[in-house]
Amino acid sequence: MSEVVQKATLASKAASPLASITTEDKNKALLMMADALIEQADAIITANSEDIERGRADGTSESLLDRLRLDTKRVGDIAEGLRQIVELNDPIGEVLEIIERPNGLHIEKIRVPIGVIGMIYEARPNVTVDAAGLALKTGNAIVLRGGSAALSSNRKIVEVLHSALEQSAIPADALQLIEDSDRASVNELMRLNGLIDVIIPRGGSSLIQNVVQNSTVPVIETGAGICHTFVDASALTSMVDEIAINAKVQRPSVCNSMETLLVHADYDTAAFVQLAEQLREQYKVEIRGCSATLERLPWATLATEQDYATEYNDYILNVKIVGSLDEALQHIATYSTKHSECIVTENESHAARFMQEVDAAAVYHNASTRFTDGFEFGFGAEIGISTQKLHARGPMGLPALTSTKYKIYGNGQVRG
Repeated sequence: MSEVVQKATLASKAASPLASITTEDKNKALLMMADALIEQADAIITANSEDIERGRADGTSESLLDRLRLDTKRVGDIAEGLRQIVELNDPIGEVLEIIERPNGLHIEKIRVPIGVIGMIYEARPNVTVDAAGLALKTGNAIVLRGGSAALSSNRKIVEVLHSALEQSAIPADALQLIEDSDRASVNELMRLNGLIDVIIPRGGSSLIQNVVQNSTVPVIETGAGICHTFVDASALTSMVDEIAINAKVQRPSVCNSMETLLVHADYDTAAFVQLAEQLREQYKVEIRGCSATLERLPWATLATEQDYATEYNDYILNVKIVGSLDEALQHIATYSTKHSECIVTENESHAARFMQEVDAAAVYHNASTRFTDGFEFGFGAEIGISTQKLHARGPMGLPALTSTKYKIYGNGQVRG
């Protein structure tokens, strides 16, 4: 029996008793997990340093190494995420609808766990904890298959979490980590119908598309983020600067960072040039732009069609000068991954059109796309940001990890 099948089987067996564990016991387990992370922070950081050293030797970019890196503060933040999940309402058992039928049947629609979640993700060790916490709070078992770049970190984190679960009411087998780094283990996991109830991929476009196109297990598609910020002609210069800089450089390696800046041709040229130069000189952002951009920024590189279709996760920014709101909307419709899109404008009718017409999980007026995040939306940690339209969309917190069940109460009714 392969590691994948063995661990999925263990998780499946743990899912049934897990579904009946009380909210109080689940919360106690999460707090024990958070405490264990803090107590073992040094060991986790030591394991993480192995991943960092290996990544640097392999030529991994600094922005991607930043996604991988753990320090005392980040471990503390991860543990705090678990504590915040404890404070959230447990959706399991929530009665969503009550139906009273003329024949006397009493019907209740309630939230229940999905069962066993398979999580396939890349070099973000915080995802290991976030996913485990959200899954266990909602009574789901989870099988994690992280990227090889974070294997040492993930192995140590799961070891620490298991040690806490063994002292709790939650069966430790409900949390599993696939350590086989061969791509075949991914292919095997996403074909385990009957053991895995849903697959959630989280990472770059190639990983997500591989899962979406090849999984026989149902998939909740989380999105690559080609996010745009459109600077309308009426936008306030100070607001544009703050939003654009935050959206691009506050953490460029994440999916909600800005990849393309669309600028109305009538926006203050001097202000645009000053912003671009600040991005280049202060933050070392490489700018690739259209021919109209290069007229304003002779030092920029000419952007290609492929550039506008690329999620960089790096200090690279596409710029395009557009003549109208319609042109901006068309560009976004062409290249957007339906993740997060922003308009900066003082024109209320333009803002209303943008908010209504842009097809994305999150649409912003005068705010940075960096807010598309479960924590920032008040969900605690998130298991991913869904860009599909069925079941869940946007940051996925606890309710997104539930299904429903109908309970029907009768007193001897039969159907005629």
